[in-house]
Amino acid sequence: MKEKINVFDYSDLIIKSLKPGLLLNTNGDKFNSMVIGWGHLGVVWGIETFIVYVRQSRYTKSQLDKTERFTISVPMNNEIHPEIFKVFGSQSGKDINKADYVLLEEANLNNTPGIKQYPLTIECEVIYSQDQELDKIPTEIVDRHYPEGDFHTMYIGKILDAYIIKEDKI
Repeated sequence: MKEKINVFDYSDLIIKSLKPGLLLNTNGDKFNSMVIGWGHLGVVWGIETFIVYVRQSRYTKSQLDKTERFTISVPMNNEIHPEIFKVFGSQSGKDINKADYVLLEEANLNNTPGIKQYPLTIECEVIYSQDQELDKIPTEIVDRHYPEGDFHTMYIGKILDAYIIKEDKI
């Protein structure tokens, strides 16, 4: 069961959860998820959006480019699941089946599942993407975050739906 929400009513929780990490989910060749610590909830061009950044080298990028759809999964009450966080933050979905580590919840509109253990779910479709231009980023930031030149692509996702996955009562 899902409880539809106004995502901006939960903006404090979402933004506070970014620092330790949210989950960015894709569903290209198969379900995949990764921990992200950079993102923005807001309005662009009058459209409610969630913006994510994915490094060029990540399997997630290839999957996101195939579908142009993603979900964001946010823990409620700072309930971080250490095993999920460890696997999704350190192992590639190219090498393992990340669906084996979580309980998936079918999406309403974008074919990319949410994760029941991280129940606040934001479904998005990409409306714009842009590779970072390292020559336009201050040198100290490039030196700190991109010593290998492995830069990010920014994806602006139009929010299609937002809800909290609730446990089914039997």
